Amino acid sequence: MGKKIYVGNLSYGTYEDNLADYFKEHGEVASVKIITDRDTGRSKGFAFVEMGTDAEAQAAITALNGAEIDGRRLKVNEAMDKPRTNYGRY
Repeated sequence: MGKKIYVGNLSYGTYEDNLADYFKEHGEVASVKIITDRDTGRSKGFAFVEMGTDAEAQAAITALNGAEIDGRRLKVNEAMDKPRTNYGRY
């Protein structure tokens, strides 16, 4: 299984297909998901990209962190797992 990558500082005009094209230069792209606001549907300015292997993910992180895409400098690093909480459960 590949590694999930966090991509931040995205332009609101960046689309999943365009983002995938940049990452495909560094290996197999398993999935791309730009996170959107549930009420407006507008991009929140960040995404998650899953690469085919850990080595491909590291190559993409190294190559694309700080790269300029659609007028914005990307922040690209390994995604952190969301901490699980028990809020609201008794």
